Amino acid sequence: MSRHADPNDWMWAQACDFIAQAERMHRQFFRLGTSAAAQASWEPPADVFEDEAEVMIVVALPGVAPDRVQVAEEAGALVVRAERAPPFASRRQAVRQLEIPYGYFERRIALPAQALELASQQLDRGCLVLRLLKKG
Repeated sequence: MSRHADPNDWMWAQACDFIAQAERMHRQFFRLGTSAAAQASWEPPADVFEDEAEVMIVVALPGVAPDRVQVAEEAGALVVRAERAPPFASRRQAVRQLEIPYGYFERRIALPAQALELASQQLDRGCLVLRLLKKG
């Protein structure tokens, strides 16, 4: 039996995926903090990449207008805030399925303990891409 066909491997991978999803949901619904954070209704997924010269952060923000995104550094973390408005809010329609999160969000991403400078911020194909250059 090949390693990829081993049920233990795919069951373990699926269990890890479920745990990660549960942790995201827990952060979304049970986070403590400032009043602004308590109002956040969802938390977008983020990827962080690092090399010797920079830290690159990619935050999934489909449907968020670029002028609605705020990025700030707070206590060793980068904080991304915005609001994603429902696309059909003005129409009178019955909701049959609602899986895409809407409303105010806030995402805190821990930064390495090193001096960083925001070099670029761009919203590209529904993802906020932040490049932070390492100083020194």
